[in-house]
This record gives sequence, C-alpha cells and structure tokens, in this order.
Amino acid sequence: MSLSNESVLSYLKNNYVCGTYDITGQPYAGMSGRHEINGNAVRTTNGAGPHNIQMFVLASDGTVLHCLPGYWDSQDLIEELGFAQQLNQVWLSSGSLEQKRQKFSRMQLAHIAKHPPAMVARSQMQGFDQQYEARTRLNTSDTILNTALAAQTLQMGGKAPAGAFKTTDVIMHERMAQRPFLPYSQFDVMAYSDYGKKKYDKHEDYRNSRGQVDSSARFAPELGTKEDTRKSAYSPDGRIKNVSGYLNRHGIKSFGPAR
Repeated sequence: MSLSNESVLSYLKNNYVCGTYDITGQPYAGMSGRHEINGNAVRTTNGAGPHNIQMFVLASDGTVLHCLPGYWDSQDLIEELGFAQQLNQVWLSSGSLEQKRQKFSRMQLAHIAKHPPAMVARSQMQGFDQQYEARTRLNTSDTILNTALAAQTLQMGGKAPAGAFKTTDVIMHERMAQRPFLPYSQFDVMAYSDYGKKKYDKHEDYRNSRGQVDSSARFAPELGTKEDTRKSAYSPDGRIKNVSGYLNRHGIKSFGPAR
C-alpha cells in the first residue's frame, strides 16, 4: 500500500499534517476485507479500489487541492503530492477566485502530459473494472475512450485492446479539473470516486509465503456497502430512500418518534 513506503512517510512528515476519516457506512464507500494497520501490504495498479479509499490533499482552510482515489504507487503518490503543493501556491496567490479556478483546471489537465511512461503503465485500469464500466455504462462512462473497443471486454475471455479505456491517472486529473478549488464540504466524493466495481480486495493478510491467497480468505470478514443493496438503498445524492427497509436490514424492527 502507498503509505508503507519510507520515502512517502518521510515526504508526508516533512510537508503535510496528516489525518484519517473512516468512511465506513458512507453511501459512496465500497466493500473490502478488513485491513489492520500492521497488516501486510501488496502492490496493485494506480487508482485501484477508488470506492475504498480517497486520499485528499487540502489547503489549510479546507479547500480541496487534489484527491487521489484508490491505491497509488509510492513514486506516483509523491509526484502528485508535489503537484498539490504547486496548486496550494496558486490558491494562496493574489487574483480572483475565478482566475484561480481557471488556472487550477488548466494545471490539472496539463499535468497529465508530465506523467512519466512508467507511471502511465502503473495506471492501467483493472480488467474487472473495465468490464464493469463496459457492461453498465458503455455509452456514458468518462473512463471509456472508444466504445467499440471497450465492448470487446464483454466477450468471452475478452480483454480491452489499447485505446479502449483511459488510464486512471487521466481519469483523476480530468475529474479534478471539473472541481476547481472546492471546499471539502462541497466535494462530491460519490461521483468523483465512482468507476469500476464497488468491491476491491487483494486479501493481503491471507497470503502464504509464496504470495498466494489462502483458501481461508473466503471466510474473511468484510467492511463496506454491498453493491447489490447500495443501488437500492440510496438516492443519487447519497440519501437513504427507504428508511424503514434500511433499519430492518440493520436489525431495528420498530421505530417512531421518541416519547
């Protein structure tokens, strides 16, 4: 995981004040196994598991400078943290809010071209996430570059050919460009982090000495919001649509005004 790298820890210690927020129960939260702080860490692709973790970079007044959805390689995380510091300088500079927001969007899009090839290679979307996007929103997803090519993932054993999907680093910067210098309270986390499947788990704590996942992982406890109930329980703005059904599923059989 990104934060297990000593270079990242040192960079954060020297440049940032850090904190965490438990998103368990939030309508935008995904689903995963439970991962302890001192548990194992494994590598995966940039942007994998966007519903499970969002790494926000905020200015001192709570303005969102950047947000990295999902896992990010340590090298690439440091690259984006440095970019966020550049955005902070823009935020603190003189000029109107509109001027700052326009510059923010330009910088976000321009930074895509500055990503080294190795970072782009680490930012390929997971195959099952590509299939999910093609199956559920082939003609509307902003993650898809070519619908005809993306549709090939739906064939038996189909894999996405080059040029079918955007890489996750591009998705991140394009979505951030649409959210210039927003207060954290106004940042639409649900829409921003919404691509791919809701469940993502590498079973880090259930791997043997060869790195293989042990069969006991099938019975591991899970956290988050199940995909099949998430769609029916919440409205698009994240509010519970059916309160009585929600309470019943959580073991509350009767409810009413307090007396």
